Amino acid sequence: MKSPKTTVRKLQVSLIVFLVTTFFIITLMPACSEKGPKNTEQQISDILGKMTLEEKVGQMAQITLDVIGKGDTAYTSYEPFELDTAKLRKAICDYKIGSVLNTSNNKAIGVTLWNKIVSEIQDYAINKTRMKIPVIYGIDAIHGNHYTAEATVFPQQIGLAATWNPELVRETARITAYETRASNISWNFAPVLDLGADPRFPRQFEGFGEDPYLCTILGVAMIEGYEGNDVSDKERVAACAKHYLGYAVPYSGKDRTPAVIPENYLREYHLPAFKAAVKAGVHTFMVNSGIINGIPVHSNSYIITDILKKELGFNGIVITDWNDIDNLYRRDKIAKDEKEAIKIAINAGIDMSMIPYKYESFCKNLTELVKEGEISENRIDDAVRRILRVKIALGLFNRPDTFVKDYPDFGSKKFASVALDAASESITLLKNKNGILPLKGNIKILVTGPNANSMRTLNGGWSYSWQGEKVELFTQKFNTFFEAIQDKFGMSNVTFVPGVSYIMDGKYFEEKEDKYSEAINKARSSDVIILCLGENSYTEKPGDLNDLSLSDLQLKLALDLAKAGKPVILVLNEGRPRTFSKIESYMSAVIQTYLPGDFGGDALAAVLKGDVNPSGRLPYTYPAYPNSTVVYYHKPSEEQTPIEGVYKYESDYNLQYTFGFGLSYTTFTYSNLSLSKSDLIYENDSLKVSVEVKNSGTLAGKEVVQLYTSDIIASVTPDSKRLRKFKKIFLNPGETKKIEFTLKPEDVAFVNTQNKLVAEPGAFTVTIANQQKEFRLNKN
Repeated sequence: MKSPKTTVRKLQVSLIVFLVTTFFIITLMPACSEKGPKNTEQQISDILGKMTLEEKVGQMAQITLDVIGKGDTAYTSYEPFELDTAKLRKAICDYKIGSVLNTSNNKAIGVTLWNKIVSEIQDYAINKTRMKIPVIYGIDAIHGNHYTAEATVFPQQIGLAATWNPELVRETARITAYETRASNISWNFAPVLDLGADPRFPRQFEGFGEDPYLCTILGVAMIEGYEGNDVSDKERVAACAKHYLGYAVPYSGKDRTPAVIPENYLREYHLPAFKAAVKAGVHTFMVNSGIINGIPVHSNSYIITDILKKELGFNGIVITDWNDIDNLYRRDKIAKDEKEAIKIAINAGIDMSMIPYKYESFCKNLTELVKEGEISENRIDDAVRRILRVKIALGLFNRPDTFVKDYPDFGSKKFASVALDAASESITLLKNKNGILPLKGNIKILVTGPNANSMRTLNGGWSYSWQGEKVELFTQKFNTFFEAIQDKFGMSNVTFVPGVSYIMDGKYFEEKEDKYSEAINKARSSDVIILCLGENSYTEKPGDLNDLSLSDLQLKLALDLAKAGKPVILVLNEGRPRTFSKIESYMSAVIQTYLPGDFGGDALAAVLKGDVNPSGRLPYTYPAYPNSTVVYYHKPSEEQTPIEGVYKYESDYNLQYTFGFGLSYTTFTYSNLSLSKSDLIYENDSLKVSVEVKNSGTLAGKEVVQLYTSDIIASVTPDSKRLRKFKKIFLNPGETKKIEFTLKPEDVAFVNTQNKLVAEPGAFTVTIANQQKEFRLNKN
């Protein structure tokens, strides 16, 4: 038994320790809790001050996963994937590599294996290197984390754009971030903010369409979904705004070929979404792989450093695209060798190189360039500071790993329902002759066409593999168009005959007749034909094409089916608007599904049945002819009225369907457009625009209220009109809502020939549906 004196003495000692500890905590707390950013920058400076040049250079290198996997070469790994400890030690410990990306063998990996792979990489980085800097792992999760086999897959961005629903876009991104972190990956190379103003471009489906404002609003929503209010949250990831800048409008229409873009156009149309991304706090940028005005963007210090870093104030990571520093000498011929290419790119402002294979020469050459004075160590320090800033922001120093066991909603039915909603809301009804849709009664349906029974075509490229060719390995539990229609309308009522099929190996666009005569014969005994046409999966260079028209074989199938005398419902399943004017008049209905993802089949069936009232709206102008690829905000000279008689010519602006167009199973009536005043003062002023929208039909539905302005006279030829505001609303039958928007002078500004954003005094027209009003902008 302890004596009372001993107990009292121990209590006294404890009290003294408590008082001393409390004193130091109170005294030191202000120094530890002062403004977070300052502490972060001090932490970065402390780390930088201890790093060798070789350690800094290693942080600027990003390698692909196969380089450190067991296998015969750096390009392929054994199955199932397993890290090669010798290769891993060489990359992480010897060369101090700071980042890894991509999946293995161009194929999705199971979530448990992802957890193991990234944890083992982090173990080497943190426990077997001197500086203990965690690796940042990156992946292309552009429509759900499709490189994790069990994750939720959403429509491609072009389909999300067709929803015109920022809240829904934000939610799909939030879920993607959650499931990416569940895979132990913290960096997502998305969103794509390229302005998709050329339908020939093979990556148009990866972006939000042709309009700068729509792209900006949805891009910010996606960034907010990925990053949230605190990117260190274990359910968030660092987003990547790509591909900066002007990537999607090469004058050939083909990937990674030159573009000619005057700077005022670059700033007017292409920069706004990226500028908004910086303002939204996006942590990383990926650079355009192409060439603008003769200069490869990866070498363009004006675009990367002067505009992005200095003018816009971006302080995160600027990363190359795949192997693009090498392209400066191999493809673009502006450098004599790899070493000179590295010098040009790093001096232009590149912070991290997606190498992805031969990292040894990159690290060796970059180190030599600094020692030789060709690249300043200050430039290296700036790059590494940016990389460390993102790693700290993600919380990787405190929590380098995340595990699927902590993510109970991963791959859940709750997430699947959001994917289905997104696919359903993206579907755009373009034609509905005599109200044939929704389909009614107990009818016999023929489902045909190359896209009718394929999960690959529903998803497109960047789906379980780069080109989407491995989709079928992972999607057995989901429904194709045919399977979903059969489920919805009854097995005995629905028949599938392909008619035309894609050749799945080799060239993705080659097709063959597949039970062609059987399809034509079956059409005669059917009540309605659902014809599913479009494209096979592709992205990047493999998606380049010479003719924007749907293939001859698909058009022939459509015409031959129409001869059966039965209604033909054309279902388009494509990454860009392939022209079909030769068959359009023979179609009773036209539905655009874009690339709707794993739940696209169920979404289409619900629309056909009438369980879902379609509310998608086109995020691009649908051209009628391959040579009529003109955007809706074209210049007046691009829409000339043909002269009758011998000199009659074809207009430049020949469209099948206009931007923002889409039908519903109900009708909406607009009235009482009003402006709060007729004059808008140049400085710090605004006006209210209101309009009443009524559901004048018999079904509940969603409508996208779109506000456009037109500048009547300007010092630079004005656009025909520009989208300035929009709002998606839900209305019950007979219900009316008053919708209000606010316009400010900057909303009607443009970039002049001096590359300045200006709002010039004069008259402007406001248009909402069939309603129109005019106001004036005055300087005082």
